[in-house]
Amino acid sequence: MQIQQIILTHTPQGVPVLSDFALGHAHLPGPQSGEVLVRVYALSMDPYLRSAMAGKHLSASIHPGDLVRGEGLVEVIESHDLRMVVGEKWVAPCGWRTHAVLDAQSIPQCRRVDPQINPISLALGGLGMPGLTAWAGFNILSQAQPHQTWVVSAASGAVGATVGQLARIAGCRVIGIAGGSEKCEWVTRIAGFNDCIDYKNTPLTTALKQLCPKGIDVYFDNVGGEVLHAAIENLALHARVILCGLMSQYNGASPSQLNAGSLIRARATVRGLVVYDHWQHMQQMTKELGAYYRAGQLHFREEIQHGLNQVPAAFCRLMRGENQGKSVVLLDN
Repeated sequence: MQIQQIILTHTPQGVPVLSDFALGHAHLPGPQSGEVLVRVYALSMDPYLRSAMAGKHLSASIHPGDLVRGEGLVEVIESHDLRMVVGEKWVAPCGWRTHAVLDAQSIPQCRRVDPQINPISLALGGLGMPGLTAWAGFNILSQAQPHQTWVVSAASGAVGATVGQLARIAGCRVIGIAGGSEKCEWVTRIAGFNDCIDYKNTPLTTALKQLCPKGIDVYFDNVGGEVLHAAIENLALHARVILCGLMSQYNGASPSQLNAGSLIRARATVRGLVVYDHWQHMQQMTKELGAYYRAGQLHFREEIQHGLNQVPAAFCRLMRGENQGKSVVLLDN
């Protein structure tokens, strides 16, 4: 069958631009024994793909001429594998295209979507990989205790907003860092953070000292760079620093430098978070976060675009930091 797909035409230099991608057609062979044909229903826009385009992600690199990889929500339309039934919705490594054939290598990476998830696009966001990242950071790495002070960067994003809300539900005091007044308003008014610093319009170091006079007990970092440096300068004794993302350097900035002196003074613990280490907890996460969501204790924000032709623009917008919440593109094929 003929399908549409998006390939990488150039390795991005700095922030990706539309000309780094091309929409075209391809021939997709039919599924063989042990394979499954799926229709792609929605695609997840994820910052780690920019690192893969630069050849710096722990997953395989994406080179010019390659189909852009990526996770999506798919519907099974023909199956030659007993694990996947026609009509079911799954999250799968389908790539940026309208249809895909999943084989023995990709099927084990798939997970069936609970039909009770509503809207179903949450399976790519708050109840998907970003949700698991937040859940693992909070439950496994943070050692959170009630009344501790948390600071979360990229606080309006899918991971940051979720981990901050989990800390808030646990009785912690949570301060967000986000870019722009609109994002900060959502973080405080909807997500329920105690406060949010607009780093674009407020001196970050000064604001952290004012809002965290006794220091930061847990800092959850999604960006690196100067934001990470400012937080480390204001750690409380025995603080925990969780390194989750590097948004500040995905577009080519220099690697973040940690101030060893500040970490030693605080007797701080620094942990790196890789979501793939916690894949076995996906079902538990979905159950727990889903219950919070249905009870109105946890809020997810999605930015929805429509059509495969809008995927490059949505990804570029994400990498410019202009997205409002989890970025998802619904395919109208």
